[in-house]
Amino acid sequence: MRLTTKIRFARPEDIEAIIDLCEAHAIYEESRYIRNGKSNKLKKDLFGDTKKLYCLVAESNDELIGYATYMKQYATWSASDYIYMDCLFLKKPARGMGIGEKLMHRIKVEGEQMGCRRMEWQTPDFNHRAIKFYYRIGASSRTKERFFLSTQ
Repeated sequence: MRLTTKIRFARPEDIEAIIDLCEAHAIYEESRYIRNGKSNKLKKDLFGDTKKLYCLVAESNDELIGYATYMKQYATWSASDYIYMDCLFLKKPARGMGIGEKLMHRIKVEGEQMGCRRMEWQTPDFNHRAIKFYYRIGASSRTKERFFLSTQ
């Protein structure tokens, strides 16, 4: 069964549903998610005067069933801007329906309009379904370790 889905930019009234999706995404990736304080921070970063992040949502029957976030970054080696996709997540019933591909395509189009000719992202090595999907749409990968260092 195909879902009728609309891809659109997030609106301020979507924040709580986006936070729900973020939490589900963290659980899916076997991570912790702390909801406290996210609403105001995300509203500021998505909709404030100094926009740090863009968010597309997949909506079906007035319900958000997925989201993707991205930002413009700069690569020193190529001396050019690129799009970094931070998150792409769909609720389980929405997977395998072409919605992820629609979100990726829309980010690509939006990135091109921002002067970016490349897109990058990452996924956990155990997310075999996502890895297979990314290869299917023509992506390639580069193995690297990702490190974290707390500043507090």
